[in-house]
Amino acid sequence: METIRLEVNEKNHGAFNLYEDGKKLGEMTISLKEDLLTVYHTGVEKEAEGRGYAKKLLEEMTAYARNHKLMVLPLCPYVHAQFKKKPDQYQDIWKK
Repeated sequence: METIRLEVNEKNHGAFNLYEDGKKLGEMTISLKEDLLTVYHTGVEKEAEGRGYAKKLLEEMTAYARNHKLMVLPLCPYVHAQFKKKPDQYQDIWKK
């Protein structure tokens, strides 16, 4: 079973990290600033590709943004592509 944890440093830079059996298999690097969550990169280890982990990271990040009333600036190509693909699903949090 995988778990996703938001881990940030004192400057509010960090990542949503996905772990399976204690091993980190994916990450979505972000920064937090007042009412803005900026997403820079999403990556999944080669051995874990095809398991839907990037989508799970996206779901976790968007839920976090909504729960904390943050707008999302999707600089990450994957996240930006998902926002463009389903704009109605993300319009409430998409900082264009």
